[in-house]
Amino acid sequence: MRSRTLGAVCATCAVAVPTSAEAGADAHATSAPGPDIVAGQPLASFEHARKLPLVKRQLRLEGRRRSLGGERLAMRDRDSLGAELSELSPARLRARARELRRDVRRLRRKIARERHGGAPRIAIPAALESIARCESGGDRRAISASGAYRGKYQFDHGTWAAVGGRGDPAAASETEQDRRAALLYKRAGSTPWPVCGNG
Repeated sequence: MRSRTLGAVCATCAVAVPTSAEAGADAHATSAPGPDIVAGQPLASFEHARKLPLVKRQLRLEGRRRSLGGERLAMRDRDSLGAELSELSPARLRARARELRRDVRRLRRKIARERHGGAPRIAIPAALESIARCESGGDRRAISASGAYRGKYQFDHGTWAAVGGRGDPAAASETEQDRRAALLYKRAGSTPWPVCGNG
């Protein structure tokens, strides 16, 4: 009777308790992420988290590009663009970011050209300050009574063109006028300003 009971109990144990190999397999199955779960999150959420920094970078670049072009990225446009971007693959987002960075660099160069007229970076001699004061009182828009001499350094059109200037010297930015005057001074000293260059 006692041995029969023990056998029955053991038979129950054999059914209820898995072998050590099965236990290891079950533990591995429950702890390892399945195909739809990564780090406790659905795969879609993981993919979104992976793309989020790329989307944010895109939005920053797009905002900068529009700002340089004189536009503004409104919040409504930002939200809709963010939704569109989140549908793209990480590889496409990176490629698009490269395109945007190129656009931003191109726009910055264009603005620099417009601001400085493409004038070369050149040291401005101190002597030019006194020449400008004498020629125009330092007014970059100054025009002589005859209309022949124009701008801060009273360039005539021929001399202005000879140092790479385009259009009306008096319409150029002060930075461009300074740089072109410095280029002229480097080439010919104070000779182009026969009166004010001797002061």
